[in-house]
Amino acid sequence: MRHKKVVPPESIICLDIEASGLGSRSYPIEIAWKRFDETSFDCFLINPETGYNWNDWDESAAQVHGIAYQDLLNQGIDVRVACARLNSQLAGCTVYSDAFEFDYFWMRRLFDAAMVKPKFQLDGIESLLSIEQLDKYQRASKESSREHRAMSDVDDLLLGLKSCLL
Repeated sequence: MRHKKVVPPESIICLDIEASGLGSRSYPIEIAWKRFDETSFDCFLINPETGYNWNDWDESAAQVHGIAYQDLLNQGIDVRVACARLNSQLAGCTVYSDAFEFDYFWMRRLFDAAMVKPKFQLDGIESLLSIEQLDKYQRASKESSREHRAMSDVDDLLLGLKSCLL
């Protein structure tokens, strides 16, 4: 039996990661997070040249998220800076994703590349929702037309959660 976590909405933080592809050698290229009450948030690109052996670029994934490889090189931050930024902003928190398996994999790839440990936990939104609420969320998310950038995905995630929890 699945148990729903009882978490005050104001402490919920949602996160999304865009990646170079979906394969086992893919890596994170954009990360966004935002608090449920929208009082704090962050979003940044990651420079793949600063990750170890990050060279698996999938053009079909690029067509979905619309992020150009050259933009990552020009505007992306170093993997060590990305991890330090996430750790300083999210230390001690649990952060929720609607694609836990993928986002956990990419978060591990990021922190492994930087050779540091995350100071926050990542969990799936299914731990926050009852079976009925999760069903409602999944139906609503199928109807939304996402832009597939990290922050717009976080905004959609928060909108769906708010409709289920409030």
